Amino acid sequence: MNGFLRLASCVPELRVGDPAFNAARILELYRKAEAEGAAIAVFPELSVTGYSCGDLFASRTLLAAAERELLALARATEGRRALLVVGVPVPVGARLFNAAAVLGGGRVLGLPFKENLPNYREFQEKRWFRPAHELAEGSVRLGGADVPAGAGLVFACGEGAGAARFGVEICEDLWAPVQPSQALALGGAQIVLNLSAGNELVSKADYRRSLVAGQSARLGCAYLLAGAGVHESTSEMVFPGHAIVAFNGRVVAENERFARKGVATLADVNPAWCDAARRAWSGFADAPVPAGLRTVALPALPESPDLARLRIDPRPFVPADPAAREARCREILSIQSAGLAGRVERTGAKRLVLGVSGGLDSTLALLVCARTTDLLGLPRAATLAVTMPGFGTTARTRGNAEKLAKLLGAELRAVPIGPAVKRHFADIGHDPEVRDVTYENAQARERTQVLMDLANQEGGLVVGTGDLSEIALGWSTYNGDQMSMYNVNCGVPKTLVRWVVESEADAAPARVAAVLRDVCATPVSPELVPGGAETQRTEGLLGRYELHDFLLYHFLKWGETPENLRALARRAFGKEATAKEIDAALAVFLRRFATQQFKRDASPAGPKVGTIGLSPRGDWRAPSDLSPALFARS
Repeated sequence: MNGFLRLASCVPELRVGDPAFNAARILELYRKAEAEGAAIAVFPELSVTGYSCGDLFASRTLLAAAERELLALARATEGRRALLVVGVPVPVGARLFNAAAVLGGGRVLGLPFKENLPNYREFQEKRWFRPAHELAEGSVRLGGADVPAGAGLVFACGEGAGAARFGVEICEDLWAPVQPSQALALGGAQIVLNLSAGNELVSKADYRRSLVAGQSARLGCAYLLAGAGVHESTSEMVFPGHAIVAFNGRVVAENERFARKGVATLADVNPAWCDAARRAWSGFADAPVPAGLRTVALPALPESPDLARLRIDPRPFVPADPAAREARCREILSIQSAGLAGRVERTGAKRLVLGVSGGLDSTLALLVCARTTDLLGLPRAATLAVTMPGFGTTARTRGNAEKLAKLLGAELRAVPIGPAVKRHFADIGHDPEVRDVTYENAQARERTQVLMDLANQEGGLVVGTGDLSEIALGWSTYNGDQMSMYNVNCGVPKTLVRWVVESEADAAPARVAAVLRDVCATPVSPELVPGGAETQRTEGLLGRYELHDFLLYHFLKWGETPENLRALARRAFGKEATAKEIDAALAVFLRRFATQQFKRDASPAGPKVGTIGLSPRGDWRAPSDLSPALFARS
């Protein structure tokens, strides 16, 4: 089981006032969407008749034809697994309602009615329709059966962990100050379907897109909009046939507007992700569930047959769009430097002290320090950059650290740690030829001691460099590089660290840019044994950081299972990573994440920069003695 559902936003060909033709086109597109694995196929507002029928909505002939074709569409769903949702006018006594008909299993399963009727400028719906709250009863007699109807319908499909719940609102309902989807989401709907007939105007597509994406973010849901197409009447308006699927604030599928042929836009979403996001969101849980909601129980929906329609970014922390990525990098540096500046002001520290290795993390921290001194109006030399060559330090990394510190105006000091560490080996009786964890960690702890003592000597503050990926994996020495007085990188994953440094290189003077680019081109290594990166490549030991950052994101953001993490990674990376490589990285990630909490518990403070964080005082609280067996058995 993968837990994903495939949603289809369908825009069919249409003839205004011709329900028989429209029903045939709807059925054709519905069957096509179902053949492609759709669990729900949604069509535009009043798609059975056409939205732009005007006063023809008063015609008993049109209404009878609409009912006849609606029941025929319902019968056509017999034996099919996908639900069909279409727009249709529904008369109830002297009132006419703008309805969404949920069809499945050969029946009409529910009739959500439109609650907000636009009656301004080009829209005059109150001329023909009445709002949902005017339905006196909770059901409508249709085709010889009582069908749940009106407002507040939440459709619950299946039971247990794999259950999915959806609600429906219609066009203007999304534009209203208080949207029905708010109540539906608080009532448990993870998916909101919107049958729409919005006309197109200059810039309206952008506004519509932002509304859909924003609503999916506000409600922690998947939101699908199916808009009326170009075959609606063009007497006063042009309709674009806009189809959008958004999830958690992002548009995950969208069509090309103004298509002349019927088209289904499909996307895979995971309803369980909505529940995971809401469970972590106290504001959602604290909101009262509105009165008047009703649950319509339905059979379970079919899962997506594969993840082929899933748009999943292999680098979820790094925007793919260059402009967005550049803006993200600038924002991260601003957050980091603002946080560090505040800590300096509150502690009265006179200097910033950090170890520089010529690696990515210390390079980013040095850039943050430079920006922080500028913010505080301090000379750049207020930063004390300390290079501490050890047994595995290479000329390349040391040279880059020294050049960058000088170019950025920091004071540079060199404190070789080899002699002190050898004396320590003699004190504890360790053979320096035994290059084990003691050999490595003694160097890390000696470096931390040097920095702490220099900070005391200078009245300074030790700036930490460990990034979010290292914190997740526990890839640090306890009370060594794990410790500082303020860790500016704690919220930045390794994949994003590289891009922030690259971004700074693009804007830097040529000599600074050359150093920054060489830092980015240097293999990641702790350089604790002779031979440096050639002997000890971190990604050769742990697996690629791109894989670990992907796993970290989906593990924390959605609480995903190991099985789904594996499937998602294979889908996201495709040929960029082999199945064997992904499996190995997953095993390392789950084991180390579970067993390294004791290091996170003792983490120094630092600024959170994104939605994922591991501070023991903020985002992530877990026992240090958590057993990794839970994930090993999954």
